[in-house]
Amino acid sequence: MAEQLPLDIPDNPKLAQNITHFARALRKAGLPIGTGRVVDAIRAVQVAGFSEKRDFYWTLHACFVTRPEHRAVFAQIFRMYWRDPRYMEHMMSMMLPAIRGVQEERKAEAAEKRAAEALLDGVERDLPDSSDIEEETELEIDASRTASSEERLRNLDFEQMSTEEIALAKRILAQLKLPVKPIESRRGQASHLGHRIDRARTLRASMRQGGELRDIAYLKPKQRWPNLVVLCDISGSMSQYSRIILHFLHAVSNVKGAGWAKVHAFTFGTRLTNITRHLRQRDVDAALSAAGAEAQDWEGGTRIGECLHAFNRDWSRRVLGQGAVVLLITDGLDRGEPEVLGKEIQRLHLSARRLIWLNPLLRWDGFAPKAQGVAAMLPHVDSFRAGHSIASLEDLAKVISKPDDMGEKARLMAALSK
Repeated sequence: MAEQLPLDIPDNPKLAQNITHFARALRKAGLPIGTGRVVDAIRAVQVAGFSEKRDFYWTLHACFVTRPEHRAVFAQIFRMYWRDPRYMEHMMSMMLPAIRGVQEERKAEAAEKRAAEALLDGVERDLPDSSDIEEETELEIDASRTASSEERLRNLDFEQMSTEEIALAKRILAQLKLPVKPIESRRGQASHLGHRIDRARTLRASMRQGGELRDIAYLKPKQRWPNLVVLCDISGSMSQYSRIILHFLHAVSNVKGAGWAKVHAFTFGTRLTNITRHLRQRDVDAALSAAGAEAQDWEGGTRIGECLHAFNRDWSRRVLGQGAVVLLITDGLDRGEPEVLGKEIQRLHLSARRLIWLNPLLRWDGFAPKAQGVAAMLPHVDSFRAGHSIASLEDLAKVISKPDDMGEKARLMAALSK
């Protein structure tokens, strides 16, 4: 695919040509790269020179990557284009119908599939002619490919989606609602039949009727809508999931008739950021671009305990009133002290009407609460659910108003107690 890197010759037409083709692949993968940046990249390589591939990588990275969400795509395309030809063989096989035994079976890592699509754009990917296959070769066909593409997409891990699949998933999530049932308040309103007698109205009516108690007035509880508060982890291990889930939250924030009084959204990695006002913009791209600019800790480390402490101290009393439901979206892999995390998650639990934890790691069948952060948080949530696919978010929409739904909490608490 690519020429061997000339480590000593900065002025090389082949290198400039390869940089141009590399930039085209990045653009097809979604990076906003124009002609000017390609020229700047070629000039930067000529001026800076390089003696190691690391220097070459970071020179191109500085020219082509302008947003945190583009780092993973750039890294995978660079790896495949410049450094590892075997990855191209593997990814080419992934673009074919599933035939085992032809290629080593392995799931694509984050951004690999999108990178392969960009590099293989325009390349014929038909199956080899049957005459080229020996008769005694046994082929095992993966029958799961016969399922509908939509059903497959709904159960596909966000991190394994291609560029086209991500775009389609975002469109599906934009139509998904997160309905909630109203809450009965202590205040009452007039009703013909209610839970209790309205003594004041009953006595006033009797005074107008000569002191006779003829009609009984009743009260029924007023209904009000709760707030939805979302705390979304945007650290390196959660970046792909959080970006797609934020598209879903934007739709929830702007949909009419969902029932939520207000939707408050916060991101956290190494610090807490309030992005509520950005998600209220009608245009999803503008909203998420503004949210990304506001949050400076994308794809950084994770300090869940410290961020929850900041939320409990600065925002809890403001947004957790009116029986708020809290969605905590994180993998629970914390670098801080588990004692601090346990204390802060307990305080958050006591302040919320319901605390629901969405964890993408729950997609693994063998998931166990072995990490200290997960073990510290699990006892203090009401429901523990997966959050890695469209289907998992659809399930959340079905059960969010069910107070008895615990998800996988009971099973994992039993494993934790052993």
